[in-house]
Amino acid sequence: MTIRLLYIEDDLEIGRYVTEDLTRRGYSVEWLLSGNKAFEHVPQADLVVLDVMLPGLDGFTVGQRLKKEAPHVPILMLSARSSVEDKLQGLGFADDYLVKPFHPDELAARLEVLKRRYSIDAMQPVRCGHLVIVPEQQSVVDSRTGGEIQLTAKQLQILLYFIRNLNLILTKEQIYEAVWGEPYMDGDKTVNVHIRYLREKIELDPSHPTIIETVRGIGYRVRR
Repeated sequence: MTIRLLYIEDDLEIGRYVTEDLTRRGYSVEWLLSGNKAFEHVPQADLVVLDVMLPGLDGFTVGQRLKKEAPHVPILMLSARSSVEDKLQGLGFADDYLVKPFHPDELAARLEVLKRRYSIDAMQPVRCGHLVIVPEQQSVVDSRTGGEIQLTAKQLQILLYFIRNLNLILTKEQIYEAVWGEPYMDGDKTVNVHIRYLREKIELDPSHPTIIETVRGIGYRVRR
């Protein structure tokens, strides 16, 4: 599977070099000089590499909006700004932060880590009980009938987030911030409500769920 990478960088020299290097490494790179059209391209992207210093909207603003548009797509920030404050601001929404100048091997290695973390290059159909989940097509099929289970956009994003983190216990905070792209407010019931309705669609017995397990006092887990 070819990994589709959205690269946003206004420096022509750096942009050409990184694009050529990542293309040689097997990525399909869509290079933009600003964040203006990034929102049109992110639905087709598997990964985003985003510079901070951009014309118009800065990379922090673009990145935050991209996370809201596509919370399941990992973002790696690139920046010459190396202060702790800048890194914390970037990592408030992004998945990694790499300071310029950087070696291309380090960028490639960090992208490999993101691919493994999100199982991007292993997005083959996943079977969970009677479900067959096809991430690439964003579809969920009931293997007993062969019919597709219709989920809302948020229900699908939640389920795919579990699939990318199989066997891991995920807190409500992690789920909310990954899917909604906003800070979690203590006491918010949004995740609980969405998972309850999701279970009604995918579980054989929603009152005794076997696909999305509740780990009391911690969160939820989907086992493979």
